[in-house]
Amino acid sequence: MHRELLPLLLHSFDMAGTAVFATSGALAAARARQTPLTFAFFAVVTGVGGSTLSELLMGAPVAWVHHPTNIVVCLSVAALTWITPPAWWPNRAIDWFDAVGLAAYGAVGAANALTHNVPPLSAAMMGVFTACFGGVFRDVLAGEPSIILRPELYVTAAALAAGVYVVLAALGMKPAGSAAVAFAMGFGLRALAIVKQLSLPSCHGPEGSCPTQSDLGGSIGPPDMIVPGAHEES
Repeated sequence: MHRELLPLLLHSFDMAGTAVFATSGALAAARARQTPLTFAFFAVVTGVGGSTLSELLMGAPVAWVHHPTNIVVCLSVAALTWITPPAWWPNRAIDWFDAVGLAAYGAVGAANALTHNVPPLSAAMMGVFTACFGGVFRDVLAGEPSIILRPELYVTAAALAAGVYVVLAALGMKPAGSAAVAFAMGFGLRALAIVKQLSLPSCHGPEGSCPTQSDLGGSIGPPDMIVPGAHEES
Protein backbone atom coordinates (compact mmCIF):
# COMPACT_ATOMS: atom_id res chain seq x y z
CA MET A 1 0.00 0.00 0.00
CA HIS A 2 2.76 2.42 0.91
CA ARG A 3 4.52 1.92 -2.42
CA GLU A 4 1.61 3.46 -4.29
CA LEU A 5 2.55 6.74 -2.60
CA LEU A 6 5.87 6.97 -4.40
CA PRO A 7 4.80 7.81 -7.96
CA LEU A 8 2.92 11.03 -7.25
CA LEU A 9 2.20 11.97 -3.66
CA LEU A 10 5.62 11.28 -2.16
CA HIS A 11 7.31 13.05 -5.05
CA SER A 12 4.98 16.06 -4.76
CA PHE A 13 5.51 16.42 -1.01
CA ASP A 14 9.24 15.95 -1.49
CA MET A 15 9.44 18.71 -4.08
CA ALA A 16 7.34 21.04 -1.95
CA GLY A 17 9.49 20.38 1.12
CA THR A 18 12.67 20.84 -0.89
CA ALA A 19 11.46 24.16 -2.33
CA VAL A 20 10.40 25.75 0.94
CA PHE A 21 13.45 24.52 2.86
CA ALA A 22 15.71 25.76 0.05
CA THR A 23 13.97 29.13 0.26
CA SER A 24 14.69 29.34 3.98
CA GLY A 25 18.34 28.54 3.24
CA ALA A 26 18.57 31.19 0.56
CA LEU A 27 16.94 33.73 2.88
CA ALA A 28 19.51 32.90 5.54
CA ALA A 29 22.22 33.68 2.97
CA ALA A 30 20.43 36.92 2.11
CA ARG A 31 20.29 37.93 5.77
CA ALA A 32 24.03 37.31 5.98
CA ARG A 33 24.57 39.38 2.78
CA GLN A 34 26.27 36.53 0.94
CA THR A 35 27.18 36.00 -2.73
CA PRO A 36 25.03 34.22 -5.35
CA LEU A 37 27.12 31.05 -5.04
CA THR A 38 26.59 31.04 -1.28
CA PHE A 39 22.85 31.49 -1.87
CA ALA A 40 22.94 28.37 -4.03
CA PHE A 41 25.00 26.41 -1.51
CA PHE A 42 22.74 27.33 1.41
CA ALA A 43 19.65 26.45 -0.64
CA VAL A 44 20.98 23.04 -1.66
CA VAL A 45 22.25 22.05 1.77
CA THR A 46 19.03 23.14 3.46
CA GLY A 47 16.77 21.69 0.78
CA VAL A 48 18.24 18.19 0.63
CA GLY A 49 20.28 17.92 3.84
CA GLY A 50 17.66 16.20 5.97
CA SER A 51 16.56 13.72 3.33
CA THR A 52 20.18 12.90 2.49
CA LEU A 53 20.94 12.06 6.11
CA SER A 54 17.86 9.85 6.42
CA GLU A 55 18.59 7.98 3.19
CA LEU A 56 22.16 7.35 4.27
CA LEU A 57 21.00 6.05 7.65
CA MET A 58 18.54 3.70 5.96
CA GLY A 59 21.14 2.47 3.49
CA ALA A 60 18.97 3.69 0.62
CA PRO A 61 20.24 5.41 -2.55
CA VAL A 62 20.49 9.18 -2.12
CA ALA A 63 17.74 10.38 -4.45
CA TRP A 64 19.27 13.63 -5.69
CA VAL A 65 22.53 11.90 -6.67
CA HIS A 66 20.70 9.78 -9.24
CA HIS A 67 17.81 12.13 -10.08
CA PRO A 68 18.92 15.76 -9.67
CA THR A 69 15.42 17.26 -9.80
CA ASN A 70 15.76 18.36 -6.18
CA ILE A 71 19.02 20.16 -6.96
CA VAL A 72 17.39 21.98 -9.88
CA VAL A 73 14.58 23.08 -7.54
CA CYS A 74 17.08 24.33 -4.96
CA LEU A 75 19.13 26.27 -7.51
CA SER A 76 16.00 27.79 -9.04
CA VAL A 77 14.79 28.91 -5.63
CA ALA A 78 18.21 30.39 -4.84
CA ALA A 79 18.16 32.39 -8.09
CA LEU A 80 14.64 33.68 -7.44
CA THR A 81 15.53 34.67 -3.90
CA TRP A 82 18.66 36.45 -5.11
CA ILE A 83 16.72 38.67 -7.53
CA THR A 84 13.83 39.34 -5.14
CA PRO A 85 14.07 42.62 -3.18
CA PRO A 86 14.66 41.90 0.53
CA ALA A 87 11.81 44.24 1.46
CA TRP A 88 9.37 41.78 -0.08
CA TRP A 89 10.09 39.17 2.58
CA PRO A 90 8.35 39.38 5.98
CA ASN A 91 10.50 39.53 9.10
CA ARG A 92 9.87 35.89 10.00
CA ALA A 93 9.80 34.54 6.45
CA ILE A 94 12.50 31.98 7.25
CA ASP A 95 10.42 30.60 10.13
CA TRP A 96 7.29 30.26 8.02
CA PHE A 97 9.01 28.62 5.06
CA ASP A 98 10.77 26.35 7.52
CA ALA A 99 7.41 25.47 9.12
CA VAL A 100 5.96 24.31 5.80
CA GLY A 101 9.07 22.28 5.03
CA LEU A 102 9.10 20.81 8.52
CA ALA A 103 5.57 19.45 8.20
CA ALA A 104 5.99 18.25 4.62
CA TYR A 105 9.29 16.52 5.27
CA GLY A 106 8.01 14.98 8.51
CA ALA A 107 5.37 13.15 6.50
CA VAL A 108 7.66 12.48 3.52
CA GLY A 109 10.48 11.14 5.65
CA ALA A 110 8.19 8.73 7.50
CA ALA A 111 6.51 7.61 4.28
CA ASN A 112 9.84 7.07 2.54
CA ALA A 113 11.10 5.01 5.46
CA LEU A 114 7.99 2.81 5.38
CA THR A 115 8.54 2.16 1.67
CA HIS A 116 11.99 0.82 2.61
CA ASN A 117 10.42 -1.55 5.17
CA VAL A 118 11.73 0.38 8.16
CA PRO A 119 9.80 -0.49 11.37
CA PRO A 120 7.13 2.08 12.34
CA LEU A 121 8.95 3.66 15.30
CA SER A 122 12.16 3.96 13.31
CA ALA A 123 10.19 5.33 10.37
CA ALA A 124 8.81 8.08 12.59
CA MET A 125 12.35 8.93 13.69
CA MET A 126 13.45 9.07 10.05
CA GLY A 127 10.65 11.57 9.49
CA VAL A 128 11.97 13.73 12.34
CA PHE A 129 15.52 13.57 11.00
CA THR A 130 14.36 14.43 7.48
CA ALA A 131 12.33 17.37 8.76
CA CYS A 132 14.84 18.86 11.19
CA PHE A 133 18.36 18.42 9.91
CA GLY A 134 18.11 20.67 6.85
CA GLY A 135 17.38 23.58 9.19
CA VAL A 136 20.16 22.49 11.54
CA PHE A 137 22.68 22.44 8.67
CA ARG A 138 21.48 25.88 7.53
CA ASP A 139 21.96 27.41 10.96
CA VAL A 140 25.41 25.87 11.38
CA LEU A 141 26.51 27.27 8.01
CA ALA A 142 25.09 30.70 8.89
CA GLY A 143 26.84 30.69 12.26
CA GLU A 144 23.53 31.06 14.07
CA PRO A 145 22.18 29.14 17.10
CA SER A 146 20.37 26.06 15.90
CA ILE A 147 16.63 26.44 15.42
CA ILE A 148 16.03 23.28 17.44
CA LEU A 149 17.41 25.03 20.54
CA ARG A 150 14.77 27.75 20.47
CA PRO A 151 12.24 27.52 23.29
CA GLU A 152 9.26 27.35 20.92
CA LEU A 153 8.10 23.96 19.63
CA TYR A 154 10.07 22.68 16.65
CA VAL A 155 11.16 19.06 16.93
CA THR A 156 7.78 18.34 18.54
CA ALA A 157 5.97 19.53 15.40
CA ALA A 158 8.17 17.35 13.21
CA ALA A 159 7.55 14.38 15.49
CA LEU A 160 3.81 15.02 15.35
CA ALA A 161 3.77 15.05 11.53
CA ALA A 162 5.90 11.92 11.27
CA GLY A 163 4.10 10.09 14.06
CA VAL A 164 0.64 10.86 12.74
CA TYR A 165 1.57 9.58 9.30
CA VAL A 166 2.94 6.32 10.69
CA VAL A 167 -0.08 5.76 12.93
CA LEU A 168 -2.64 6.52 10.23
CA ALA A 169 -0.80 4.32 7.74
CA ALA A 170 -0.80 1.48 10.29
CA LEU A 171 -4.54 1.96 10.75
CA GLY A 172 -5.07 1.46 7.03
CA MET A 173 -5.72 5.03 5.89
CA LYS A 174 -4.70 5.69 2.30
CA PRO A 175 -1.34 7.46 1.83
CA ALA A 176 -2.91 10.64 0.46
CA GLY A 177 -5.13 11.06 3.51
CA SER A 178 -2.37 10.12 5.92
CA ALA A 179 0.01 12.65 4.38
CA ALA A 180 -2.58 15.43 4.31
CA VAL A 181 -3.56 14.95 7.96
CA ALA A 182 0.06 14.62 9.07
CA PHE A 183 1.05 17.78 7.22
CA ALA A 184 -1.89 19.76 8.58
CA MET A 185 -1.22 18.75 12.17
CA GLY A 186 2.53 19.28 11.99
CA PHE A 187 2.22 22.67 10.31
CA GLY A 188 -0.62 23.71 12.61
CA LEU A 189 1.42 23.00 15.73
CA ARG A 190 4.50 24.77 14.38
CA ALA A 191 2.39 27.76 13.29
CA LEU A 192 0.88 28.03 16.76
CA ALA A 193 4.36 27.84 18.25
CA ILE A 194 5.54 30.71 16.04
CA VAL A 195 2.52 32.92 16.72
CA LYS A 196 1.92 32.06 20.39
CA GLN A 197 5.49 31.20 21.40
CA LEU A 198 4.39 27.74 22.55
CA SER A 199 7.08 25.68 24.22
CA LEU A 200 7.56 22.58 26.33
CA PRO A 201 8.72 22.96 29.95
CA SER A 202 12.48 23.37 30.25
CA CYS A 203 14.70 22.02 33.00
CA HIS A 204 13.65 23.95 36.12
CA GLY A 205 13.78 21.25 38.77
CA PRO A 206 15.09 21.44 42.33
CA GLU A 207 18.49 23.01 42.85
CA GLY A 208 21.21 20.69 41.63
CA SER A 209 18.91 18.56 39.49
CA CYS A 210 19.70 20.36 36.21
CA PRO A 211 23.16 20.85 34.71
CA THR A 212 24.71 24.28 35.03
CA GLN A 213 26.95 26.18 32.66
CA SER A 214 30.06 25.06 34.53
CA ASP A 215 28.86 21.43 34.47
CA LEU A 216 28.57 21.50 30.69
CA GLY A 217 31.68 23.55 30.06
CA GLY A 218 29.84 26.23 28.10
CA SER A 219 26.73 28.37 27.84
CA ILE A 220 23.23 27.01 28.21
CA GLY A 221 19.86 28.64 27.87
CA PRO A 222 17.93 30.26 25.04
CA PRO A 223 20.00 30.74 21.87
CA ASP A 224 19.73 34.52 22.04
CA MET A 225 21.25 34.54 25.51
CA ILE A 226 24.90 35.60 25.59
CA VAL A 227 26.70 34.37 28.66
CA PRO A 228 29.74 36.54 29.44
CA GLY A 229 32.94 34.55 29.45
CA ALA A 230 31.29 31.41 28.12
CA HIS A 231 33.97 30.99 25.44
CA GLU A 232 36.90 32.34 27.40
CA GLU A 233 39.64 30.04 28.58
CA SER A 234 40.00 29.66 32.32
